[in-house]
Amino acid sequence: MLQAIGLTSTPRRNRPPAVDDLTFEARPGKVTVLLGPPGSGKTTALRLMLGLERGRGVTYFRGRPLHRVAHPLREVGVLLGDVPGHPARTVRGQLRMLCAAAGVPVTRADDLLGVVGLESLRDQRLGALSRGMDRRLGVAAALLGDPHTLILDEPAAGLSPREAGRLHGLLRTHAAHGGTVLYTTADAKAAARTADRVVAVAAGRLVADQDAVAFARTRLRPRVAVRTPHATRLAAHLTREARAARRSVEAVADHGNRLYVYGTDCAEVGEAAFRHGILLHRLADETGPVHAPTAPAAEENDRPPAPAPESAGPAAPAPTDAGPAPASAPDLAPGPGPGPGPAPGPGSAPCPGPAPCPGPAPAPAPADSLASAPEPDTGPARVPTSAPEPGQVRAHHRGHATPCHPTPRTPERDAVKPRRGPLRPLRYELRRIAGVPSTAVVLGAAVVVSAVLAVLLARFGRVPLPATVAAWPELLPLPPAALGAGLIGAYSFGDEYRYPALPASLGAAPRRLGLLLAKLAVTAATALLLAVVVAVVDLEVLRLLYGGALIPVPGNWPLLCGGWIALLVGCAWAGLLAAGVFRVAAAGFAAVLAVPVLIAPLVEKALLGPSVRTVAGLPARLRELAWPRGPREADRWVDGALRVMAQPVGAALALSLTALLCAFLFAGMRRRARW
Repeated sequence: MLQAIGLTSTPRRNRPPAVDDLTFEARPGKVTVLLGPPGSGKTTALRLMLGLERGRGVTYFRGRPLHRVAHPLREVGVLLGDVPGHPARTVRGQLRMLCAAAGVPVTRADDLLGVVGLESLRDQRLGALSRGMDRRLGVAAALLGDPHTLILDEPAAGLSPREAGRLHGLLRTHAAHGGTVLYTTADAKAAARTADRVVAVAAGRLVADQDAVAFARTRLRPRVAVRTPHATRLAAHLTREARAARRSVEAVADHGNRLYVYGTDCAEVGEAAFRHGILLHRLADETGPVHAPTAPAAEENDRPPAPAPESAGPAAPAPTDAGPAPASAPDLAPGPGPGPGPAPGPGSAPCPGPAPCPGPAPAPAPADSLASAPEPDTGPARVPTSAPEPGQVRAHHRGHATPCHPTPRTPERDAVKPRRGPLRPLRYELRRIAGVPSTAVVLGAAVVVSAVLAVLLARFGRVPLPATVAAWPELLPLPPAALGAGLIGAYSFGDEYRYPALPASLGAAPRRLGLLLAKLAVTAATALLLAVVVAVVDLEVLRLLYGGALIPVPGNWPLLCGGWIALLVGCAWAGLLAAGVFRVAAAGFAAVLAVPVLIAPLVEKALLGPSVRTVAGLPARLRELAWPRGPREADRWVDGALRVMAQPVGAALALSLTALLCAFLFAGMRRRARW
């Protein structure tokens, strides 16, 4: 059960809060709708429940707040707004990357692609998906951890009726298996048709909490929807005839050519239009709000927005999650309390008639060696929306795009248990960096540009051999390989904020220490690979063009190789940390360029200035202080590292990395989170 108690958002600029003391609950096995017009605070309420918005109140997920849940993705699946993700990533790659973050087997991604009907689009880029396909992918991402609770914000907004029906079918299936479903909408008709319980809010306050049957009976009534170029004239004729016949008929014109008529039927409205020679473009029976509409309706669903209350004047605009509300902002007037019990709303019955699914069921994925002991599940037994296991039957029907309810399984086999361990963020980062083409483009460009510059520098012979192999002319602040490594690091954190992919239920995920360590390790490995590839390619190209006799091997090549690798790794880490601090990739790349352009000259003045003391012999003195005696060869490596650090660029990189790491950790302390 989901319980939201006293949700109140923080007011902004002396304006009333977007959500004010909102309390409601969503029961397991039921679909609950948070109903309200645009600007009523629905999205803010969801963000308060997930801890993504500052405010007061508490939300319990099966008796525990979200920050005390051991596996957040096992407890709650979230879809807020559009599905986030890099537009160049494939559908399958996106889900597999999220599987690594959730700690579930990657086979779960393929199972959910079949559940939401995206099997044929698994290799499609995210940027090429339609609105309906995007929403299906969002539901699949929310279901990855097999959560007990689904929280979705306007999941059917902008969808065609067919796509909306498929989406609601998926939500109904999840609820029928014992899960809790909560989603927001501004369509009162859709709420009454698809939900079991309706929680109506207005200006951030609770208006009504009813089951769908009571809501439809007390707050909706039949009406005739008319579209005609002569709406005003038809309304006048209908009102005059109803007054003459002493009947209660109300005709309300809406947005020029729309007309809603209460208290009559299509036959009477059509006959009246025929008698008076009025052309009709649309004539249909529908269910609408009790009060008259005051604003234009959406073309696709043919519904007016929520009306203004009868007993109150126009409401003042209030701060909301979607912008200020119009002066005629809704709403549903307070009505009777909850009925005797929740009853399923119209159209909520599951698909009838079983039919076995063809084909063998996939074998269960092997357990990971680092998986910890499974957490006991205290919730009701239910079946995840995944591919059927042996003995499980799933029904399909002609005309239904979503699977029906599978046969229940035992609680021991119920859940997709997430893995725990240090490799979760590492797997996620590896799939993230390998799933976008920008990584290969940057690495390839760095190698090609380095080879071309090395050939040109060797041809003129004015640059020492180490700088020639590194393709580092004097006119460039850094070699192309270092710039490429810095760009890879900047994209590593910049894409997390530009195309956020981690689930919102994890809170401030990019600030997590485990994710930072994983990104540092992956970017360091990428920079090391780039350093080796660039050095080998440049040497081979020079040998091929100019011969091996002109490329002598210097005696201090180990020190040169160590400095070269340190330079690329340091640039990659500088771009990574700067992008994490400033939340944009451009800031990370600017921090890499600032090292040789701004910081290195200052360090050079400090190092090359007049001095009385020197640090010569430091490795030997450190050896005397160390209690365990290591090999004497280590002194040479320590001395080499100090020589690298003594270079202006090396010292500038060390200072920059220290400052950026402290800034990143300080910013992360404001919102402590655990991976």
